[in-house]
Amino acid sequence: MEIRPASLSDAEAMLDIYNREVLESTATFDLIPRELDEQRSYISERSGGLVALVAVDDGVVAGFASLSFYRTRPAYRTSVENSIYVHRDAQRKGVGDALLTKLIEQASAHGFHAMFARIADAQPASMALHTKHGFELVGIEREVGRKFGKWRDCALMQRLL
Repeated sequence: MEIRPASLSDAEAMLDIYNREVLESTATFDLIPRELDEQRSYISERSGGLVALVAVDDGVVAGFASLSFYRTRPAYRTSVENSIYVHRDAQRKGVGDALLTKLIEQASAHGFHAMFARIADAQPASMALHTKHGFELVGIEREVGRKFGKWRDCALMQRLL
């Protein structure tokens, strides 16, 4: 498996993975699937200190991950939030682990100090992955999102770099 920066040519494969999660899970609080141009913008916006990575296995994008600013105010500029999405056929095969390893390396290399993960419904696999990589639970955001007709909590995990 190769972990590399995402390119615009990866947009469709990333979009397929992401939009399935939009429509079928609480892994994202987006409610409307992204369009291809939006996905390309997402990649382009992460071509500097903020990154977008893809995991490619046998020539197929098996997952992707990215860093986003934690908050927009200037004092938060040294903090980032990570997102990881793995194709359902590639789950439990080390894709998320490889992506998170590389994200942590990239965040450190770019001088970020704190890294956060918001995990909807405290999904056990995501919680375990982040714990394995040194993240600690710092709080539960109660009923911060509404999806599929239910209020959803988010676990907030943090790692200092």
